[in-house]
Amino acid sequence: MPTASITLTRAGEFAGYASLFHVRDDSGDIVLPGAFRKSLARTGPRGVRLLWQHDPGRPLGVWLALREDDRGLFVHGRLALSTARGREVAELLRIGAVDGLSIGFRTVRASRDRFRKARLLHEVELWEISLVTFPMLRSARVRAVKGVRPHRARPILSTPNHLQEEMLCP
Repeated sequence: MPTASITLTRAGEFAGYASLFHVRDDSGDIVLPGAFRKSLARTGPRGVRLLWQHDPGRPLGVWLALREDDRGLFVHGRLALSTARGREVAELLRIGAVDGLSIGFRTVRASRDRFRKARLLHEVELWEISLVTFPMLRSARVRAVKGVRPHRARPILSTPNHLQEEMLCP
């Protein structure tokens, strides 16, 4: 299954995918290519909020770039590391405690796909993109954390290959 992902630098900048095209989320929505185009042209990245858990009272930073490509909605943002919340979220990302991305939007144009039992989103007004614990699009996850010594899976070499387990280590 394709995954959406972000990477994080020491400066608190991250980039990756907040939405993937043609992938059904847990609410039954499938975002189609072009769904974000008009909204992004109208507002640009500064018109879309970077929030914590979809809470408008808990902004995390700013979006530097948002764009559609062949895969989905590519995002490039910066956490406000001068705030306690920004530093906390950066650490939670670094250790893998939080790894989800989720979009907040208003539906402009949609249709039903009875075969896939899904709502096809043709056009949306993008309001915000959040870092979240449990994204509706399960594949919208942090896949890598760069520049801050992430935890990563390594095999335990003392066991035979067919019994190797993975463990988190710095």
